[in-house]
Amino acid sequence: MMPTERLRVLNSRETKSGDYVLYWMQAAQRAEANPALQHAVRLANEQRRPCLAFFGLTERFPEANARHLAFMLEGLRETQLALADRGVRLVVRRVQPDRGVVELGRAASLVVTDRGYLRVQKSWREKAASALACPLIQVETETVVPVETASPKEEYSAATFRPKIRKILASSLAVPADRKPLRDSLGWKGDSLDLENIEDVLAGLKIDRSVGPSPFYRGGTEEAKRRFRLFLRERLDHFADLRNNPTVDFLSHLSPYLHFGQISPAWAAAKAAASKSRGREAFLEELVVRRELAANFVHYNGRYDSFESLPAWARTTLARHAADPRPVLYTRAELEAGKTHDPYWNAAQREMAVTGKMHGYMRMYWGKKILEWSAAPEDAYATALYLNNKYEIDGRDPNGFAGVAWCFGKHDRPWGERPIFGLVRYMNDAGLRRKFDADRYVRNVAELAARRE
Repeated sequence: MMPTERLRVLNSRETKSGDYVLYWMQAAQRAEANPALQHAVRLANEQRRPCLAFFGLTERFPEANARHLAFMLEGLRETQLALADRGVRLVVRRVQPDRGVVELGRAASLVVTDRGYLRVQKSWREKAASALACPLIQVETETVVPVETASPKEEYSAATFRPKIRKILASSLAVPADRKPLRDSLGWKGDSLDLENIEDVLAGLKIDRSVGPSPFYRGGTEEAKRRFRLFLRERLDHFADLRNNPTVDFLSHLSPYLHFGQISPAWAAAKAAASKSRGREAFLEELVVRRELAANFVHYNGRYDSFESLPAWARTTLARHAADPRPVLYTRAELEAGKTHDPYWNAAQREMAVTGKMHGYMRMYWGKKILEWSAAPEDAYATALYLNNKYEIDGRDPNGFAGVAWCFGKHDRPWGERPIFGLVRYMNDAGLRRKFDADRYVRNVAELAARRE
């Protein structure tokens, strides 16, 4: 049975005598370890109806471009095939998701969906709930601990959030067993995009093509699991010691796959928790505490994508120092091109632009320097979000918004006062060189860029 804290009925409609139970897949784009899918299958089996799945492909998701959509479609193609093996047809249509689910929902007895925390994701579900003539049941799929269960309010920092989530983490790691529908929906007659040729699908979309697909990350659950198995086997032991060293590769690289719901965070957390590795706790801190603190942030703070989301102390201190002389000012175009005087910052920007992912420690430094080199903190914030959301495969999600906000004081505490930053934590290139071979990082990124070319 699905834990009740993961379930929420979004409207008050009565179950209909429909042709199928409809699973509206949007945030959890996977065929396994997917609580929403499993709940839909269970209800379909109880009703002796087939389970039909639907995904709405939209060009109107904020800041989506060819890089994001190519990665997503690679995963959806795999998911579509995996679902077919279980007797579930995944219908993919080029339509705004809330409109598409209402259309298919006309023949459904009820609709089950996953959960998203961003403004646009909440809006889709609210509109669909209002327009559907049958129940819309939302199942929490993308956090280990349901967001309201973890905390009923926006948390100040990881220090306040950690004890709450750690207290209930162990009881939240169970993942429902995958089950097969008693009746399949493969014979359902209706149109669906052919995902066999992703290039053709992309060609038909009106999207930003200035950022192409990443040659370093391929979408899909199998690729996510391959990377995670490698991480558990070869990297987890050293994760705590080496995760902040971008010259060596001891990261899981799961963030793009978590962003598109191609791998279950609860499944990954359970695997890590069962490990005897000495890096286990450090990894769970990143995967559960920090990632779900980000979900807490965007869920409870409606201004998560603006400078106004910052705590009052950070906005006050940055405003007080807004007129401080800057050592240098760069335009957004200069920053985007990686044309600054700082080779380490340039390498970080280049890593993100070329691969679709920047090392987490360098992203902190990267954001701090944008603040230092911008005429106003509000401008710096907007530029950091723009670049992060454009180039990162895992941009435009809670982790991305929280990561940028952290560079400006969110989820942090006041530090010693200094020009430009005020009480916001400061980082410099000397600090990089003390922690690792920063010049080697520059060389590594150059080699990555050369491989792409």
